[in-house]
Amino acid sequence: MSGASHPPSGGVSYLTVDEEHAGRRIDNFLGRILKGVPKVRVYRMLRRGEVRVNGGRVGQDYRLEAGDRIRIPPHRQNLGSTGPAKPSAGLQAVLRQNVLLESDALLILDKPAGLPVHGGSGVAFGVIEALRSMRPDLGYLELAHRLDRDTSGCLVLAKQPRTLRALHELFRGDGVEKRYRLLAAGRWDVHERLVAESLRKNVALSGERMVQVTEEGKLARTVFTALELFPDATLMEARLLTGRTHQIRVHAAHAGHPLAGDAKYGDADFNRRLRALGLQRLFLHAASVCLQLPGQGHVAVEAPLPEALSEVLERLRAGQGLPASGG
Repeated sequence: MSGASHPPSGGVSYLTVDEEHAGRRIDNFLGRILKGVPKVRVYRMLRRGEVRVNGGRVGQDYRLEAGDRIRIPPHRQNLGSTGPAKPSAGLQAVLRQNVLLESDALLILDKPAGLPVHGGSGVAFGVIEALRSMRPDLGYLELAHRLDRDTSGCLVLAKQPRTLRALHELFRGDGVEKRYRLLAAGRWDVHERLVAESLRKNVALSGERMVQVTEEGKLARTVFTALELFPDATLMEARLLTGRTHQIRVHAAHAGHPLAGDAKYGDADFNRRLRALGLQRLFLHAASVCLQLPGQGHVAVEAPLPEALSEVLERLRAGQGLPASGG
């Protein structure tokens, strides 16, 4: 990247993107170079068009290309004595313990439920900010894909720009196999069922982001397989053939078997009955990821089911059924 690596605050500055930074999302790029500028401020710059690429406005998901000229607006860095928010010692210990695989090219983490993958919208930091704070030795670290805040399990990060570009190609095609574990409402006794329903992001009247099944949406495909049947619930495996927002949750609900603990698309009565067995979160876990990465060969990683979810299954297996509906 030519130009200043950390644009000075107080005036307009310009940066030109080189090959090393091509392919990165502009929001992540700005978050790295504008040290001390709150993430909320970065997103506001993009929404208002204060940041310009080649003279035009871009969205937060724009991917940089070599030669792009970026206009950085005047900004104030917040580098007081306390510095930017840092993860607690406890969270750092969990993240270190949850590293499933690390090489020169990539890092795969067992993401805890309840932790977003990145900060913003009132959240001081997410996985990516926490890891960058913990690992100042890494000059580069970017998310290759995302998991919902309430979903746990395998999360892939790139430690090199060329690795990120290769991973994006794999994720956009069929080069990554992602399998999830979930608990669905009712008895869904299917050996294998493909749900192919187009999805579109929408906004409810309350302002909450929702995803709907609609012919006007983008094609999404999920393969569901029953693993274990209980009287009122089914332990399932879901294999993603596409990667749309909330895909598994919406497809399962559309099929009549919403996920346990899903406050957005789920069944309130079913969720209440599961809470009586100790379920305090969404029962959705990214259990494994397999990919063939150039220079790394075959990569296959599994994340064990979290204890909080395993305990719910053990209670079901022990015959501790769900309370009566409405009871």
